[in-house]
Amino acid sequence: MISTLQPHIRLGVENGASYALLPGDPQRVDKVKKWLTDVEDLAFNREYKTISGFYKNVKILVTSTGIGGPSLAIALEELKNIGVNTMIRIGSCGALNAGIKLGELIIPSGAVRDEGTSEAYIEKHYPAIPDTDLLNCLLNSAKKFNFPFVNGIIRSHDSFYTDREEEKKEYWSKRGIIASDMETSVLFVVGKLKALNVASILNVVVEAGGDTSDGINNYVDGQKESELGEDREIKTALEAIFEFNNQIIKEKEKSR
Repeated sequence: MISTLQPHIRLGVENGASYALLPGDPQRVDKVKKWLTDVEDLAFNREYKTISGFYKNVKILVTSTGIGGPSLAIALEELKNIGVNTMIRIGSCGALNAGIKLGELIIPSGAVRDEGTSEAYIEKHYPAIPDTDLLNCLLNSAKKFNFPFVNGIIRSHDSFYTDREEEKKEYWSKRGIIASDMETSVLFVVGKLKALNVASILNVVVEAGGDTSDGINNYVDGQKESELGEDREIKTALEAIFEFNNQIIKEKEKSR
């Protein structure tokens, strides 16, 4: 077989699978390994590190996407090119609601498109929402494991260090937005446009009113609550894929 490698993720169709988890941080890719069998290291180029493995006999790729919308959109497009049709982001976020604690999970039902990448694809009034069935699988999985989570609308943005960051957080918090990240709205918009099944689950690493830099530093240094949240989001996402795959199998059996 002649392989046509994708230019950024450096994978070909022979590496493909139906399912992929999308962490931002390349280091998080290796943290998924303990839940998988038959793990294989596939590629590591720029911010894109990929492994493959099996969770309950379902093949899954794990590909890091780096920071922000542009690099996530590249990963999504190239994973689609090698056969992936279902993707769940396993990322980190900052809480905008004072009641949400470090290590709790955010499962977004939608996202404010406060970033530029999705607008490069389509006008701002196009909604940023996940696949309903995949979202429900995430919710069911979190409930099954009795993990603390909040389901609601988040905001995806492009900046950490402008002079208006705190003003922006306060503005969106007052309007019911529960958390913020930099990639989810891009995943939702581009995923829908490309007819993919997409969803997102996020680990809170900064509480509302907390300092973003301190929160991220603590996360990188292995703060206990954040590490626990990371394990929870990985386990929730993997089990959601297993449930989603079972639903597809049952639907195929009914149509025979």
